[in-house]
Amino acid sequence: MPNDPARARIPHVARRSGAILGRITLFLLVWIGLALLIAAAMIRLLWGEITVGQVLLNLVSVETDGGGGALVWVGVLGIGVLPLVITAGIALSVRFRRRIRRLRGDHDRAWRSPWLMRAVASAAAASTVVLGTASFATAVGLADHINAGNSEYDLSDHYLQPRITGDEQKRNVVLIYLEAGEATLEDEALFEKDAFAPLKDVTAADAGWQSVEDLRQYEGGGWTMSGLTSTQCGIPLAGATSAASSGALGELREGDEAYLGGTTCLGDVLDDHGYTNVFLGGASSSFAEKDNFLASHGYTQIKGLADWRAAGESASSFRSDWGLSDQRLMARAKDELDELHADSVRTGAPFNLSVLTLDTHEPVHVFDYCDVDTQDQATSVFSCSMAQVAGFVEHMEEQGYLEDTAVVIMGDHLKPVNTGDAFQEQLEDHPDRSIFNRIWIPGGGADATLRKGVDQLSMYPTLLEVAGLTLSDGQAGVGVSAFSSQVPEDSAQSLSPAVYSELLRSRSSEFYSEAWDDAATPGSPGTLD
Repeated sequence: MPNDPARARIPHVARRSGAILGRITLFLLVWIGLALLIAAAMIRLLWGEITVGQVLLNLVSVETDGGGGALVWVGVLGIGVLPLVITAGIALSVRFRRRIRRLRGDHDRAWRSPWLMRAVASAAAASTVVLGTASFATAVGLADHINAGNSEYDLSDHYLQPRITGDEQKRNVVLIYLEAGEATLEDEALFEKDAFAPLKDVTAADAGWQSVEDLRQYEGGGWTMSGLTSTQCGIPLAGATSAASSGALGELREGDEAYLGGTTCLGDVLDDHGYTNVFLGGASSSFAEKDNFLASHGYTQIKGLADWRAAGESASSFRSDWGLSDQRLMARAKDELDELHADSVRTGAPFNLSVLTLDTHEPVHVFDYCDVDTQDQATSVFSCSMAQVAGFVEHMEEQGYLEDTAVVIMGDHLKPVNTGDAFQEQLEDHPDRSIFNRIWIPGGGADATLRKGVDQLSMYPTLLEVAGLTLSDGQAGVGVSAFSSQVPEDSAQSLSPAVYSELLRSRSSEFYSEAWDDAATPGSPGTLD
């Protein structure tokens, strides 16, 4: 039936369906490209250089309450809503202009031929996707992530489980992480004043305090969870893709999987030797899976934002984006320390109290307790935070706790210097940046000389020795204790800087598959030989 109207309409319907599908695909590509472009711009603005692992392990865990605050909504609106609105606006504009042209009867103009317009639109959409993909890949270091998979080096060749050969001298430990505690802020030639002066006054070398000269952030680190895991587990925080491929990352989000469950960390060893491990922080404990990490590694009490609210802290003591002020956090830490120390005296069991400060987290926030006496508010905020920590140290000294309790104070990472952050001009191109730290060991520990220039990974075995545990060869993880004057030849710390850098950035898939696997935990950690 050559004149069948139904059959005659089939090509028209097919063309029409193809055109609609083409437009949908076109606008979908525009939306994806814009989302990637905006995401890349936000990452550069808010976090600077990050890694694929950081995206998987940290950025996806931000929270509106005590874990980023307004930044979460900025991300939702900027990456989720804004590209959709722009794409919808483009689609409506194209449709409106097409309708106007049809009404005017000028749709047959040669320079507006459908094929030409489709080619231009397709090229524009493709360019948006390519530019967005390239920008996002650069922002998260995708090329480095891919190159890391081709490295000939693997952490499993250098990783060592901590072997404790004696605990007769074990002692209480107080571990204080200073948010963005960079030692460069001591330089009065660069800044309006020495932001660490209040803390330095109560941790002077002539009073018996020590420090690791030139303590380095490990290459690839630079955020709080990387600071916690590197100094407490002795390995770079990475392997998220290995965890994701094994399903561990998904279970981690649901709270069913241990965080680095196949790795022996500081809390594990201390718990195995009778310590009570307690953690206090001002932000939400669940931000970036911090509570999961700590609970997975020997910490039995973890207190954060929700606990301080439940305890009746006043609204003025909180900042809406992150949490409790350092003034109130350190007051709570004093109370916690008093209880822990009293229990330790009564039972003879040691404790580890770990605290993470908050006030110096970007963006700059000035609490009522802090008097701003500098042109740059951030300088005063740092100084006020250090004064609160100094007050805590003074409390320890007044109560006599320093006689049987070791203290380690150190920054969790260097100060971020992203666009809009405080001190960007002073720090961005600074050639010699290091992490502030102070160490107190009761009973003459100051006689030991600390090896200079170690990075955060060597702080893990250092902390074990600070606790009074005897550590075989001074090694744990891929680090070597700063108390060890010599570095074993087979240690990662003996590698050349270039090789060591590549080792830390290597994918080490097999190593991290086991590190994130609960079942891979090798027996009881840190037991006596």
